[in-house]
Amino acid sequence: MAKNLVIVESPTKAKTIKKFLGKNFEVIASEGHVRDLPRSSMGIDKENDFEPHYITIRGKGDLVSNLKKAAKKSDFVYLATDPDREGEAISYHLSVALKLDAKTYKRITFNEITKNAVKDSIKNARAIDMDLVDAQQARRVVDRLVGYEISPLLWEKLGKRSLSAGRVQSVALKMISDREKEISDFIPEEFWTIDTYLHVPGQKAAALFSLKKDIKDGKTADALREKLSKADFKVVDIKQTARCKKAPVPFTTSTLQQTAASRINFATSKTMRVAQQLYEGVEIKGQGTVGLITYLRTDSIRVSDEADRSAREYIRKTFGEDYIAEEEQEAKQQTAKKIQDAHEAIRPTDVMRTPASIKPFVSSDQYKLYKLIYERFVASRMKAAVYDIFTVTVEAAGETLKCSESTLNFAGYLNVYSVEEEKTKTANLSGINEGDTLKLDKVESKQHFTEPPAHYTESLLVKTMEDNGIGRPSTYAPTISTLLNRRYITKEQKNLYITELGEAVNGIMETAFPEIVDIDFTANMESLLDSIGDGAIDWKVVVRNFYPDLENEIKDASKNLEKIKIADEATDEVCDECGANMVIKYGAYGKFLACPNFPKCHFTKPYFEKIGVKCPKCGSDIVKRNTKKGRPFYGCIDYPDCDFMSWNKPIAKVCPVCKGLMVVKGKKAVCADAACGYTEKLD
Repeated sequence: MAKNLVIVESPTKAKTIKKFLGKNFEVIASEGHVRDLPRSSMGIDKENDFEPHYITIRGKGDLVSNLKKAAKKSDFVYLATDPDREGEAISYHLSVALKLDAKTYKRITFNEITKNAVKDSIKNARAIDMDLVDAQQARRVVDRLVGYEISPLLWEKLGKRSLSAGRVQSVALKMISDREKEISDFIPEEFWTIDTYLHVPGQKAAALFSLKKDIKDGKTADALREKLSKADFKVVDIKQTARCKKAPVPFTTSTLQQTAASRINFATSKTMRVAQQLYEGVEIKGQGTVGLITYLRTDSIRVSDEADRSAREYIRKTFGEDYIAEEEQEAKQQTAKKIQDAHEAIRPTDVMRTPASIKPFVSSDQYKLYKLIYERFVASRMKAAVYDIFTVTVEAAGETLKCSESTLNFAGYLNVYSVEEEKTKTANLSGINEGDTLKLDKVESKQHFTEPPAHYTESLLVKTMEDNGIGRPSTYAPTISTLLNRRYITKEQKNLYITELGEAVNGIMETAFPEIVDIDFTANMESLLDSIGDGAIDWKVVVRNFYPDLENEIKDASKNLEKIKIADEATDEVCDECGANMVIKYGAYGKFLACPNFPKCHFTKPYFEKIGVKCPKCGSDIVKRNTKKGRPFYGCIDYPDCDFMSWNKPIAKVCPVCKGLMVVKGKKAVCADAACGYTEKLD
C-alpha cells in the first residue's frame, strides 16, 4: 500500500491527479459527500441549540469502509476536495467518518489540476478551516429549517406532495413572478422618430441622419416630416474622435453562464456540467488525463502572475508586442457582495493548449466551452480595440440632425474575441465636407411604442441574482434547475415563465413568509454566512436569530392560510377502463397520464408530447422522446411496431422537391432525405 493517501471527490479528478504523484501516493474518490443530514427527518435538534445530526449517506457504507481501510494502511492522508466552503465541509466529514487522527492528515487545495499546482498544495498542506466548515454548516441548517418546515405547509395548502420551498429558490421564484407582473401591468407609451436619408457624395446608398427629439404624437411627427422635406440640409460640423472598447475581463461563474447562454446556447446547468468535466480532466493523446481549466465556481477576476505572464508571452509571439495590454484589466466588482478572492477567474490551465490542439480529443460541447473560456482569457490580456468615429452634423429648418461612421482602426483583442456588434457596417461619410449642402433622398416618420421589461432568461436571472447578492456561484444553476423540475417555471425559447403552480407557491410565500422572499434579507444572510467563514460570527448565533420568526410564521400560516385547489391539466386521451378524459400528472420520471377518477380508477399510461406531424412510415403521430441519457429525439408513437426516429424535429411542411419529410436544423428547414438536399430558411 502507498505511504500517502489522497482523497478527492470524483473518479475523474482522482485519475488526473494520480499521474502527477509518484508510487508513494494512492488517490481515491469519495464521490462527493459521505455524511449529510438524513433525508427522512429534519436532522436538527432544535431543543439542543440546533445541533445537526449527520449520518452516513445511504449507499455509501461500503465506500466509507474501503476509505477507512486505505487510510489505516497509509502513513498520511491528504484531503483534496474542492477549494470552497462545500469542499472544506466534505473534507471535515471525511475526517470524522474515517476517524482520522489529527496528526496523520492535512487539507490541501488547488485552483487548477496541474502538476505544479497539486505538488505545491502538498507542500502547503494545512489544517481544516473550521470557520469555512461552520459557514457551510450554517447554510445547510438554515436551508434545512426553511425547506423542512415550509414544504409540508405547501403540501397541505396546495394538495400536492411534490412541492418544496427554499431560501434561495423562493427569492428567485418571486423575482420571476414580479417580472411577469411588470410585463402584464405594462402600459405602452407612444413615441415617434424621424428618419432622414441624405445622399453622400460618391456613395450609392443614402445615409441615415437622426433627429434626437422627444415626439409623442403623429401630428407633431407629420409636421416635422413635412418641414424637413422642404428644407436645405447644410453640413455645419464634422468631428473625428477615437473610441476605445476595452477588452473583457476573464470569466467568473456568473459571466461564464451568461455568455455561454448567449453565444453557444448552453443552459446554466449544462455550462456547469461541461465546465466540471474540463476542470476534472480530459484524456489528451500524448499527455494523459489533463485538467483544462481552473476551478469553475468563483466570483473573482484575479489571475495568477504566472498565468498572466504566460498569456502575455503567447500574445507577443502570436500577434506582436503592440497587442499586449499595458497592465492587467480591471473591472468594477459589486461592493454589495463579498468577493471570494481565494480563487482565480476561470481560465485555461495552459495558454499554449489552444482550442485547435485539443479539439480531436474532446466532445463538441467541451470544445465549444473551452474555446469560449480560452479566447476570453487571452483577450483579457490584450489592448483595447480602437475605433475612429466620424460624426457629421447637419442643420435644416432649425433642426439638428447627426450621422456617425465607425471605422475599426486597431483591432486589439477583437482578433481573438469578437462579437456580432463589432461586425456591423456603418455609413461611409468620407465624401462629406463642412459647408456642403446634402441632397434629400427621403424623410420618414415612424410610430413606436415603449416595450415592457424583457422576460427573464436563465442568463439574465443569474446576472440579476448576482447583482443583488442572492446565492453564490455554486447555487445559480441548481436553483434554476429546481424551479424547472418543480414545474414552478417553464422555459420557452430561452424565456422563463411562471406557471399557475409557481404563482400559487409564490403567493403563499409572499403572504406567509415575506422575510424569506425578501431580496435584502436573503442577501444579508449570504453576507452573514461569509462573516462566519471569516471567523467573525458564531454560526449558531445566526441560526438562533433566524429561527424564532420562521417558527411563528409557520404557526400563523398553518392556522390562517386557506387551501388552494390547482386543477390538473386535462387531455383528449380517454381512460381505457372508465372512459374519462385523462389528466397529466407528474412522477419521479416526468409526466404521465392518469385517470381523474382516482382512487376509484387506477388506470395510467405514458404521456407522449405530440408535435402535430404524422409519421412518414405509418401515418401515426410523431412524439418527442428522450434517450436514457436525456437526449431528446422524435419517434413514432407506435414504437416498437414502427421504428421511425429522427434526432431533428420534423415539421408539417412537405419537401417541395421530393414530397418527403422536412426537419429543423438550426435556422433552416431541410429535407430529411440527405440525397434530396433541399433547404429553406425558417420563418
